[in-house]
Amino acid sequence: MYLTRHLTPQGIRWARDGHVIVETFSLSSLLSLSAKDMLATLEGLSTGEDLKEHLLAPIESEQEVWASGVTYLRSREARKLESEVGDVYEKVYDATRPELFFKALGWRVQGEQQPLRIRRDSDWNVPEPELVVLLNNQMEIVGYCAGNDMSSRSIEGENPLYLPQAKVYNGSCGLGPGILLASADQMRSLPIALSIYRNNTLIFHDEVSTVQMKRTLEELASYLGQELAFPRGAFLLTGTGIVPPDQFSLQPGDQVHIQVGSLALHNPVA
Repeated sequence: MYLTRHLTPQGIRWARDGHVIVETFSLSSLLSLSAKDMLATLEGLSTGEDLKEHLLAPIESEQEVWASGVTYLRSREARKLESEVGDVYEKVYDATRPELFFKALGWRVQGEQQPLRIRRDSDWNVPEPELVVLLNNQMEIVGYCAGNDMSSRSIEGENPLYLPQAKVYNGSCGLGPGILLASADQMRSLPIALSIYRNNTLIFHDEVSTVQMKRTLEELASYLGQELAFPRGAFLLTGTGIVPPDQFSLQPGDQVHIQVGSLALHNPVA
């Protein structure tokens, strides 16, 4: 089952498998249910006209977005090279406790074809294509979407304590195009691809698989929920295994295309 969020003349509406949900519907209410009850509730909703255009990020203002770092070997190596204290990333890659950090509130998130930004005070900026899992209020993994965890590598590399500034700013998080309901088992071997275009020319492409993750999705979700409650659900970016070469930096006007499984997210860079 596939959920999308749209801007229509009647306001913001959710759709199920491309058809508008007729009843009053909110993602927050849905995520207060167990995974089993969620599906039963969605199957009982009536649908009407087709909705395919004017996609918004598939998140409401009540949900938070969190992120995981250094979950792939490639990410560990890149963070070590960029940082003046690279052993920090060596340690967290091998540690029992994962790296988790706050990324965005729902109202800050950009969706399909909405612009993402690079910071004006950073001269080294990259997209980070990631599998994003959707968690209900019981911390069950109930679905996924594609995500872009924009990162200012020059800022983070200067000092790990600058991570919030490198990761959290206006236009730093993209999610979409919609939510594919699925279990964690269905996400074990999803392909992830990143393509970057400049002046309509492909300038970077790489692929990875979630098979290469150091940690399981359940492990990341469990640590996130140990001392935090998410009564209206949450989204969790699960880390990147694709890092452009060190000499690469995004420029305004670039187009970033991210593919996670069957879901494709496209964003221009501002």
